[in-house]
Amino acid sequence: MDFDQLTLTEAAAALGAGTITSTALTREALARAKANAELNAFVTLDEAGALEAAAAFDATGDKAKPLGGVPIVIKDNIEVAGLPCSAGTPALVNYIPKADAPVVAKLRAAGAIIIGKTSMHELAFGISGYNTAFKTGTEFGVRNAYDRALIAGGSSSGTGAAIGARIVAGGLGTDTGGSVRVPAALNGCASLRPTVGRYPQAGIAPISHTRDTAGPMAATMADVALLDRVIAGGDAIAPADLTQVRIGITKTMLANLDADTDAAFQAAVAKVKVQGVTVVEIEIPKLAELNGQVSFPVALYEAYDDLVAYLAHTGTGLSIEAVAEAIASADVKGTYDGLVIPRKLPAPDGSLVDARPIYDAAIKTARPALQALYGKTFADNRLDAIAFPTTPRVAIPSNPESSTLENFGLFIENTDPGSNAGIPGIQIPIALGASSKLPIGLELDGPAGSDRRLLAIGMALDGVFGRLPPPTC
Repeated sequence: MDFDQLTLTEAAAALGAGTITSTALTREALARAKANAELNAFVTLDEAGALEAAAAFDATGDKAKPLGGVPIVIKDNIEVAGLPCSAGTPALVNYIPKADAPVVAKLRAAGAIIIGKTSMHELAFGISGYNTAFKTGTEFGVRNAYDRALIAGGSSSGTGAAIGARIVAGGLGTDTGGSVRVPAALNGCASLRPTVGRYPQAGIAPISHTRDTAGPMAATMADVALLDRVIAGGDAIAPADLTQVRIGITKTMLANLDADTDAAFQAAVAKVKVQGVTVVEIEIPKLAELNGQVSFPVALYEAYDDLVAYLAHTGTGLSIEAVAEAIASADVKGTYDGLVIPRKLPAPDGSLVDARPIYDAAIKTARPALQALYGKTFADNRLDAIAFPTTPRVAIPSNPESSTLENFGLFIENTDPGSNAGIPGIQIPIALGASSKLPIGLELDGPAGSDRRLLAIGMALDGVFGRLPPPTC
């Protein structure tokens, strides 16, 4: 049995049947993690703790548990009892929580074995994963599972790279504007950004309480659905009947595509049509305008108060100023020193102005208008989802330039609007690029609260697209 090719669902079934042991599966995952140190995927690898938990499961564990004995990983801004929780930043490197975050407690109660904490873009403020605070390889930056010279995406970089590289088949990330979907797209795995509020947010280092959510990342949509069921409850989800699915496409979300992404997306649309999916062209007027009024104003303003509250929870005695002072990555340092700490936002003329009035307008006016626009679009067109390329480009070189504001805006241009409206979105791997041979993803965003319907559609699409070939590097 090729342990590295098992999905979460397959691993759980084999463990339940007793055909493999958790110790063997966990030992192999740890060995793959160490053999792939150049990925910079991990901040902490808990070899002793993981093997102890696996041995305990093999001895007396309940094999009926949905994740019984299955190794997974957790992003390093989500608290795991007894393991450091750095949020990717030096000031928090010695913070060791005493309790699991509620989302982690759910996974552990379901029998999951946590092998380690994954690296991330510092303080979750970026899409590249180029973090100069930590590394296990020779160069900085979490590296792409399919090409070590390229970015893994962010901010849930290490979780995406670990799954793409077949170290584990699943884990947790967090998402504010694309952070479980961008790295999943670039590393060839599946993910869900749930409706905001579907999962508890306690015990997670925040950016924005309005926008943040934890999110499952895994080898397949069936695996993502399994993780979602463990965290949110509910019965198992069956794949949707694709002949009863209606999807909208808007040209405004097909901008700035590279040739590989454009071709893969068009081919994917053709494939789903053959399966009976109804695809209609739609318009979403003023989407970019409304999103712009919400996106940075909400994230940058809430980042201050939310981090202050989180630091008080940690009991470390750290101030937000002390955290900002120690930030290692130049892009994040600039954001905190220039905008978050002084509580300023750029005005149209480029000057910095008081953030509060802009934030108030975003929360009271622009965000409700954005949510209403999405609601009207879904209702008027009778849509289950809106489809678009998750990222407009395949992975780019990993270096300090990968973290520019231009690249940030480019890679979240499609994932950000739904994030700001609080609606759910799934990322599905659809192809390796014809010339780049790099993963390309398709996203489906659905109405608020339609998480289970989206997952059902995603599970059906697993059968259309299949799993991407594993990396050869």
